[in-house]
Amino acid sequence: MEPSEAFAVSRGDVVAVVGAGGKKSTLYALAADIERAVLTATVRIPPFEGHVERLVITERPTEALAGAEEWPLGLVPGRDGDRDRYLGYDTATVDDMASAADAPILIKADGARRRWFKTPADDEPQVPESANVVVPVASVRVVGEPLSEERVHRPERVAALTGLSVGDEIGIDDVVTVLTQEDGGLKGVPENAAVRPLLNMADDEDLAATARRAADDLLEHPRIDRVVLGRMDLRKVVDVLA
Repeated sequence: MEPSEAFAVSRGDVVAVVGAGGKKSTLYALAADIERAVLTATVRIPPFEGHVERLVITERPTEALAGAEEWPLGLVPGRDGDRDRYLGYDTATVDDMASAADAPILIKADGARRRWFKTPADDEPQVPESANVVVPVASVRVVGEPLSEERVHRPERVAALTGLSVGDEIGIDDVVTVLTQEDGGLKGVPENAAVRPLLNMADDEDLAATARRAADDLLEHPRIDRVVLGRMDLRKVVDVLA
């Protein structure tokens, strides 16, 4: 199964990817799989020219969309000063893009500094109201790891949400808790958006089995209609549970 089928992304969808452990690789996999797609961000994003046919730096993205002929198309408003990153658009601008685009819009909507797991800060995620699919991401490899900065972005926030203490071993139930809480994976999700978590880095049978156990619990939540198990660095879908 291809990534777009696994996440049930179709023409006109606005897909916001949040969390930690594979957001960018998920966006790149979707962009590569969909014939026409727009790749953008509402937060800072590393350079991604190699994952789109054309990258346009513009403060007027709807104008760039109007004449687009090369896909997937990357859109960003500018560079982050002297840093090797691009800025993201404000959510209202992405809503305007959604109204103008005749293609799925794929959005990086928060950051995690390459960690495997996170709970959002007060000012994130930046999910536009037009998002009708939200993909909260967590790496299944975090299960069994200590709650520390090595693998977790802002571990103290995960501790507050799960009841763990910093240094405690992270369990499957902790991953489920974070992904299903209004202050966790569901934060900022528009009321009518579909929620389709990704349990990423299911790199072998043991990790896939752990992910399936978590997926069974995730599917008990009324907002979640499917869970994808994947290895998005390889654009590989391991399983889809619904």
